[in-house]
Amino acid sequence: MIPKLSLVLGGAASGKSAYAENLIHRMGLDPVYIATAQVFDDEMAQKVDRHQAQRGPGWHTIEEPIAVAAALKPLSSGQAVLIDCATLWLTNLILGEHDVAAKSEELLAALGACESPVVVVSNEVGMGIVPDNALSRHFRNAQGLLNQKIAAQADHVVNVIAGLPMMLKGPGA
Repeated sequence: MIPKLSLVLGGAASGKSAYAENLIHRMGLDPVYIATAQVFDDEMAQKVDRHQAQRGPGWHTIEEPIAVAAALKPLSSGQAVLIDCATLWLTNLILGEHDVAAKSEELLAALGACESPVVVVSNEVGMGIVPDNALSRHFRNAQGLLNQKIAAQADHVVNVIAGLPMMLKGPGA
């Protein structure tokens, strides 16, 4: 059974993207990758290149740093969608001074309405120290709330640590 919505959480470099890509491949549908990253420096360009090489050919890529909800609307049931990642999307919203609450609700509605199964990758950022500045605390809190809302709506939630999946909700939990 293919879950309609999956959330793959983890820390930086935890293996969450590779796990999510494998979920998409196992679905046997046409893979669609919604990339939320914006490339502003060489380090991010290298990261994007590594992710593209890891995915391999055959993916339809949609680069969408803000309007992820709109990018989901035209997709069909014959496709499986990977959104990588909600953390960079949220960063783009905050730094672009968008209405995070409104955009988050728009995304949640689009995830519910999407005909394709969707896998969302997101960082778990609440397990570290309390940030020393207001912007970082705002981001940490907004990310935690977004993750909670996606997890509540998801059929399948996994936390990836050191490349190992820990099932939190759904099959295998």
